[in-house]
Amino acid sequence: MTVRTRFAPSPTGYLHLGGARTALYSWAYARHCGGTFILRIEDTDLERSTPEAVQAILDGMQWLGLQHDEGPFYQMQRMPRYREVVAQMLKEGTAYHCYSSPEEVEAMRERARAQGLHPRYDGTWRPEPGKTLPPVPADRQPVVRFKNPAEGEVSWDDLVKGRITISNAELDDLVIARPDGTPTYNFCVAVDDWDMQITHVIRGDDHVNNTPRQINILRAIGATVPQYGHLSMILGPDGQKLSKRHGAVSVMMYPELGYLPEAMLNYLARLGWSHGDDEVFSMQQMADWFDLTHITASAAQFNMEKLAWLNNHYIRAADNARLAQMVKPQMEQAGAQFAHAPALEDVLALMKERCNTTVELGEAAMLFYREPQPPADLLAQHLSEAARAALQDFLAESVTISWDRATISSLIKSLLAKHKMKMPQLAMPLRLLVTGQLQTPTIDAVLELFGRDTVHARIAKAV
Repeated sequence: MTVRTRFAPSPTGYLHLGGARTALYSWAYARHCGGTFILRIEDTDLERSTPEAVQAILDGMQWLGLQHDEGPFYQMQRMPRYREVVAQMLKEGTAYHCYSSPEEVEAMRERARAQGLHPRYDGTWRPEPGKTLPPVPADRQPVVRFKNPAEGEVSWDDLVKGRITISNAELDDLVIARPDGTPTYNFCVAVDDWDMQITHVIRGDDHVNNTPRQINILRAIGATVPQYGHLSMILGPDGQKLSKRHGAVSVMMYPELGYLPEAMLNYLARLGWSHGDDEVFSMQQMADWFDLTHITASAAQFNMEKLAWLNNHYIRAADNARLAQMVKPQMEQAGAQFAHAPALEDVLALMKERCNTTVELGEAAMLFYREPQPPADLLAQHLSEAARAALQDFLAESVTISWDRATISSLIKSLLAKHKMKMPQLAMPLRLLVTGQLQTPTIDAVLELFGRDTVHARIAKAV
């Protein structure tokens, strides 16, 4: 059997974290098994589906790097196929026309609730041997209902949750085609999974209630039933279902916040799946390791601190030229002046160790690309007479030295000994005069990057 998985989002909003995790697991399982990963856009909800939402899904998948092998397929482009299957089911008696109005159906459900029963359609138009159906209303277009088995139960061995059994008595004859002929969600999903030869359906556990309906439809049309695995939900830090109040839940908000796709993928992978104690791994490693037996059935909890830690790891490992492309537009918008300044790649190499996002990285790098404006109160505090004397010696003795980090460090240490000073007494005024701030990476590395001429000019203004 060739494994065929699919990611089938409805384009009614953005690609959220739960959807991205579903896509990742479906992609990883297909890659692990040497199979095929399919992207399908379930866009039959015409009132809520939008082209912008479709593009948001495609953009999210592209940013994450989850490349599909087939698709994207759009359900709205498959209408002739759905109508063909509906017609065949009507012919075979596994579906039937129902002329009950929405108001009549709701009344049926209210009567069931009043009797303490499961609210459902009562089968008024369901054909049965020896049953006389009501007269067909002349002014009403029918829906098409699936003739769900009246007895027995639907069972499947869920790849995540284990054995699940649903009584057919809990499932009414669902509508598979509306009065205008457009098919409904569960029917389209079943036909698509059949036609696309899906072998494994990995999706969120909000679909558990859809699964018995889809299984019954698949059996009715003579299709092979795939294996199902329903992923637990992702909870926010407060233990509640992840929502907008927990921060960014759209995948495409994360690049704006400064996260790398490899960090997001690595983090999502661990939200419900594990490979021993491994925390950091590439997507190739995940594909090599991924199986469905190590997916947890319990809910996962989203933790921004853990994501930030992973992002820092990947920023530190990232190519500096790539990081420069990411942060330069942000820095230009903030007024960065790149002429006569150190190479951005070199600056990022120095700054990235302490930054959890590329936004933080761009902000930190700005000290190299703007004129320093040291606050007067800090200058008064740190630019003492002793410091001025040491800075004057620094200017004089650094004219002829090799301008590299090690030599600059040696000069600073010799000046500290000569003037009987501690490191902060010289490093702080140096930082203030050259960068305008007190917090920077190690001072010798900062001075090396600024260059001799810039450092001399900025110190000379004050001493």
